[in-house]
Amino acid sequence: MQSATQVTASMPSPAAAPRTEERLGRIESTLAEITLGEFKYEQARHLLWRAGFGGTPKQIQTLASWGPKKAVDYILNTKGLDWDAKSADQFDKDIMRPPTADERAMYAAARRSSDEDGLAKIRLERQRRERDDRQQIQVMQRWWLRRMIETPKPLEEKVALFWHGHLATGYRTIENSYHMHMQGELFRTAGLMTFGALLKGIIRDPAMLAYLDNNDSKKGRPNENLAREIMELFALGIGNYSEKDIKEGARSLTGYTFEDDKFAFQARNHDTGTKSILGRKGSLDGDGFVDAILAKRECAQYITRRMYNYFVADVPPDERGGDKEMDAAHRTYLRKLADAFYSDEYNITNQLRRMFMSRHFYDARFMGQQIKSPAILIAGAARSLAAPTRDLSILSDAMDLMGQSLYQPPSVKGWDGGRSWINTSTLFVRQNLMAYMLTGRKPQGYDANADEQKFDPMPLLAELREADAKAAEDPAAVVEYLSKLALGRTEPAAQAELMGFMSKAGNRVTRDSVTGVLLLITAMPEYQLC
Repeated sequence: MQSATQVTASMPSPAAAPRTEERLGRIESTLAEITLGEFKYEQARHLLWRAGFGGTPKQIQTLASWGPKKAVDYILNTKGLDWDAKSADQFDKDIMRPPTADERAMYAAARRSSDEDGLAKIRLERQRRERDDRQQIQVMQRWWLRRMIETPKPLEEKVALFWHGHLATGYRTIENSYHMHMQGELFRTAGLMTFGALLKGIIRDPAMLAYLDNNDSKKGRPNENLAREIMELFALGIGNYSEKDIKEGARSLTGYTFEDDKFAFQARNHDTGTKSILGRKGSLDGDGFVDAILAKRECAQYITRRMYNYFVADVPPDERGGDKEMDAAHRTYLRKLADAFYSDEYNITNQLRRMFMSRHFYDARFMGQQIKSPAILIAGAARSLAAPTRDLSILSDAMDLMGQSLYQPPSVKGWDGGRSWINTSTLFVRQNLMAYMLTGRKPQGYDANADEQKFDPMPLLAELREADAKAAEDPAAVVEYLSKLALGRTEPAAQAELMGFMSKAGNRVTRDSVTGVLLLITAMPEYQLC
């Protein structure tokens, strides 16, 4: 078993591209689409992992048989699949509601009369609500993880997870679980529309307004936090705006606040004066601020690179971050992708279609080279291997240990991702977690429900059995088949190790021997990649 240091040291980087160019050919620099003949099992598997959380052998084979256009259209079509319609009704929106007029009057009276017993009761009630809300955010974390595992439209959840990390908001700062849920729903509904619609939604989002203190931003006393983070982290990137643009942007967002669970525009607190933002002048409000940003090509370039980094391959967030180490054809592709995004008025679905249809997306340098986030690791194992989820509380706690607690990014910058996911302690948790999902075995003992939720890997061999019944009983064929499913490829050293295990298991294809093979595969450093 390799150490975490060895794992990360083996990861490819843009700087390595010139050394592999002769073997792999040049990176495709255009938006040319992959052809029907080029779209096979490996490409379909790659699409399912990057546009979702992986797929079963049958799903992979189905997409491969459809060809790229039908496969991509199917993945992008998230409409008409209302499989969880009651999601908005599952959670209590009133746990952290504002006090009523009677409650405010009672509190004021208790303070005036120095009624310590009355004030203590009010404090205890507040503490109860806060405790209940902390419990509800834990329920929401499990609910979202379940959605990633069970949804028939995985792209919607994958995109919501992307925007959650990009337009990052943390529960511990705002302490309102329902507002975090509302923001997640915004990412699902607007996350595949246009970036303009999403950005105009986020400046009206109660969770974001509270997180960056814009709910207290008033004429004459503008708070610059939201305007600054929109320009620096959410839409433009450092170096593409001035301090004056931030100050003027903050003025445009004055009066943007919320009341209970709804956005509220307080006209009396809004600065209606003339502003100058990124070359646009006028009595600009929040929408005018966003429009000024969208007019800059740098916005299209910045968001394109962030999306590319999430769905395709690691790149610096902006051109000043090390592009000199990137292949020239790679830079050209990014520029053309950004130009198309800008011309298309920031249509996110169309941008994803361009990426998923392009030959560039399926370059061998990018396939199986992205480190899985904790969410992708868990949802991917459940979806691609049909592994039991067992106790969602244990899975959610493991996500926290691996560095990704849903609804709680570490900062407004979101998660760093990439190699930051892997270290000695997180790799240990990752391996133990896969053993738990496949066997019910925990670091100390077994899950009480392990016998009721036995993992049966044999259905994974159905496609192999249908194609060749004899191959489904051949240990070497089964090992190769499972390696391609779980790792995306076969490697001599790994195959030798797996065949050694099968030999000790009597060279028989049984539920126990196949589970053992998958335990070994999921413990390999290569399994951390997709």
